[in-house]
Amino acid sequence: MSLPLKIIEKYYRPGSKAYRLLLEHGEAVKKKALEIAEKVSDLKPDIGFIKEASLLHDIGIIYTNSPLLGCYGREPYIAHGYLGRRLLEEEGLPLHGLVAERHVGAGITEKDIKEKGLPLPLRDMIPMSLEEKIVCVADKFFSKNRDCHTVEKPLAVVIEEVSRYGKEKVEFFMSLLKELRLIDGHS
Repeated sequence: MSLPLKIIEKYYRPGSKAYRLLLEHGEAVKKKALEIAEKVSDLKPDIGFIKEASLLHDIGIIYTNSPLLGCYGREPYIAHGYLGRRLLEEEGLPLHGLVAERHVGAGITEKDIKEKGLPLPLRDMIPMSLEEKIVCVADKFFSKNRDCHTVEKPLAVVIEEVSRYGKEKVEFFMSLLKELRLIDGHS
């Protein structure tokens, strides 16, 4: 059994809605992340790490009050990233934990947390490493709260969804798309 599956089965009941959703979503994100990694293969992304982190990036949803996902915790959904980080750090996987924390939204800054009164620790939660950026971007192509959670969204839809968070987030996301060679650098 793989390390990600061992950790997932420690916190999620196999066969439960949340377990199935986490695995199916993680597999879809992993596939997309590997496609992205191939585009930047000259930058030498850590493929093994990307595979594991893709499967574990949403592990913190178990702590959220998200009945549609089969999760009945107390925390708001936006907290799943930092809660996943804490869980993965406790499991001895601090770098995986950074992916979990930093994949949420289109990068959450300390300024965002203050200005919007978000229920998050006061720190920047922006993807920094190449692998964090790859998983963050890959995740945006899939929704967990739809029946089609393994169906990839078109890039235009992803950008439109990111635009709900404001112009700065679109600019940051577009910079990630360019860096990862998903769009032309002149766009």
